[in-house]
Amino acid sequence: MPGAGAIHLICFANPGTSEMHFVAALDRKPAMRCVLGLFEGVVTGAADGYARMTDRPAATLLHTGPGLANGLANMHNARRAFSPMINIVGDHASYHLPLDAPLTSDIEGLAAPMSKWVRRIEGPTDVQPATEAALRASLTPPGVATLILPADAAWGDADAVSPVKVELASPRAVDIDAVRAVATAIRAAPGRVGMIVRGRAARADALEIAGQISAACDVRLFSEVLIARMQRGRGRVAPTRIPYPVDAATAALRDIDVLVLIGGKEPVAFFAYPGKPGRLVRDDCQVLTLAAHGQDLHAALEALRDELRVKQSQPALVASAFPEEATPTGRLTEDAIALSVAKKLPGDAIVCDEAVTSARRFFALSAFAAPHDYMMGTGGSIGGGIPLATGAAIACPGRKVINLEADGSGMYTVQGLWTQARENLDVVTIVFSNRTYAILHGEMRNVGVNAIGENARRMLDLDHPALDWVSLAKGMGVEAARADTCERFNALLDAALSRRGPFLIEAII
Repeated sequence: MPGAGAIHLICFANPGTSEMHFVAALDRKPAMRCVLGLFEGVVTGAADGYARMTDRPAATLLHTGPGLANGLANMHNARRAFSPMINIVGDHASYHLPLDAPLTSDIEGLAAPMSKWVRRIEGPTDVQPATEAALRASLTPPGVATLILPADAAWGDADAVSPVKVELASPRAVDIDAVRAVATAIRAAPGRVGMIVRGRAARADALEIAGQISAACDVRLFSEVLIARMQRGRGRVAPTRIPYPVDAATAALRDIDVLVLIGGKEPVAFFAYPGKPGRLVRDDCQVLTLAAHGQDLHAALEALRDELRVKQSQPALVASAFPEEATPTGRLTEDAIALSVAKKLPGDAIVCDEAVTSARRFFALSAFAAPHDYMMGTGGSIGGGIPLATGAAIACPGRKVINLEADGSGMYTVQGLWTQARENLDVVTIVFSNRTYAILHGEMRNVGVNAIGENARRMLDLDHPALDWVSLAKGMGVEAARADTCERFNALLDAALSRRGPFLIEAII
């Protein structure tokens, strides 16, 4: 691992026999924190959450090809979030591979689709240079790197080496020609230009610049459908999130003649639907990239502001106080939960949103909440919420983490609650317990099926038996309680926010 002056790594791990020498070495490196996950999807998802909140890579320790395969879904989300991550995958000793033992597999083939960089360590003397290369690859620009560690490379003899500081290249410079092209397009189509921000462009300081351009030049400001990390709340510029449903998304972008991308790609529909478009903008919409991932997005926005001659004193439209709305009472609903969480959210909290359909209203309300960071799963692979919150809590131990979690999605990586209990992480998990895959009911309608029978319903609903989240959480060591009224939910949320440590609220809706 890198030494003095370099980035120090945390390791989220689920090790096996091939990694025992790595595990033993942890006792000689007490400064490295190693966190156990009971499933590899928890490990990779937690590394994603850690990276998003620190802009630094965590390491994962995974056991051979099957262990890596168990973590691929949340590696996919991390890849889509451009999260820096270093996966260390233990493998058989090199001389054992020709025997085709039961756990032998094509690790390179499994890793490649979810990694921007893959390398196999050639022997003991290659450990340090390969690790340095992995760190550099994970950060230039940020992304997922996978390093394969054969057992004999871990236990073999090598000469002692001095720690080194890994130097990283600076972000790619702003392309002034791209800045001028975007400025020209904005001037030519006032009121019909949209700008999508992601990555570093979705942090508060960059959002302020984007908001100044929006106010001065009549540009509409958007975020992507799935948000890797955005700084939200009162006093901050609040982009409009492009809706998930394809009809709503195309309606939101229908009058956009020029779409400017800052740190991301053109938004498209999640799936193909009969008779519906795949692109969300009109075919005649001009799509321009101001700056891509790996470039200095903040500097690109500053350059665009200067090119448009927008003053640095230009006020931007920012969110302020909550709109007037009666406090819900009685039976608990999705909207009541969203409103309550937004109003009670502590300052500097972190929100990890995997409530899918149930918490859609929360994002709009969060513009009026206390300043906070907001994250979602970015690759559409469910099961990221609990691990993402786990990693974020380890990254930011002084901040309260709120995990808005769908019951179906949560069951993919429920084991992450155990890690939260073991590490005493300050996470409040709110499970929207509607006992169904609600999004799939909507997808059935989207593909033209308006009525479903019993066989199809049984594939979409989570009843018979109903999930008992209170028992599940307590079995993992996390205190939990159930609410089915607004009054009970508010009381539980107040209690959870007033104390430290993991707590789960099963919200029956």
